Amino acid sequence: MATTTLAPARSAPAADTPLTAAYARLAELLPALRVQELREGRSLPVGNGWVTTEQLAAGGGVTDSFLSWDDEQILRDYGQRGRPDVVASFGLHRYAWPATLLITFPWYLHRRVPRLPTGTVAFHREAGRLAVRTGPFACLPDDPAASAPGARIVADEEELAEEVRAAVAEHLAPVLDAFRPRMRRRPRALWGVASDEIVEGLWYVGRLLGEERHAMAEAERVLPGATGPYPSGAGFRELRAADGTAHATRTRANCCLFYTLRPREACVTCPRTCDSERIARLTEES
Repeated sequence: MATTTLAPARSAPAADTPLTAAYARLAELLPALRVQELREGRSLPVGNGWVTTEQLAAGGGVTDSFLSWDDEQILRDYGQRGRPDVVASFGLHRYAWPATLLITFPWYLHRRVPRLPTGTVAFHREAGRLAVRTGPFACLPDDPAASAPGARIVADEEELAEEVRAAVAEHLAPVLDAFRPRMRRRPRALWGVASDEIVEGLWYVGRLLGEERHAMAEAERVLPGATGPYPSGAGFRELRAADGTAHATRTRANCCLFYTLRPREACVTCPRTCDSERIARLTEES
């Protein structure tokens, strides 16, 4: 039986860091997701539903157990088994989407970009919890946190956007490598997943904040186009309904394979979804 450390929720709260306010705001926007920063030297929780990024990157039995949740969820919700690559695609997204927000959201709110290598994050999917051991971060010269421990000052917004790209790549690269044989995708397609998580995470929280257009512009700032290793940019565009209403959309760089379960219900940003169908569905939702 796997051992477990004391769950973070039972520990004394960590002292505020330059990232604490951003993570608290994220929890307000997404009540089903909670982020806890760990005190320096405290181990990440393992077992009892927790999985660390290092364990996912190892790609062994822990990853098998992690993906069994997706396998069971697909069977329960759609009445059929998903192909192994579909199950892996779902599982990767459900980790990478919140993990990416650990980096992109502090940048979006406060222009602070944490470095979170694989040994710094643990995820409890069923509880919607992330445990994070924060440390170095990049910021702009006029940031009040520029004198804080671990701060690394960069010259300007362009360099800070590069820090976002580098930090996400550092965190996700080992996980993408581990999921590659399970998803049967080439590296370009897997990095398309990372592109989509950056863009769609920012887009989603921007809508929750009531500033969708600003969030879209910020996503474009991070991914203005193909920027290695990311194969594509944010790629937003507008579609107009018959009444002239404009709807924002984009086409995902990587297909999530949901269409294999519901062929007529592909995602609205899926490469398989034509513009006329997008307009119809976006109009219905608005």
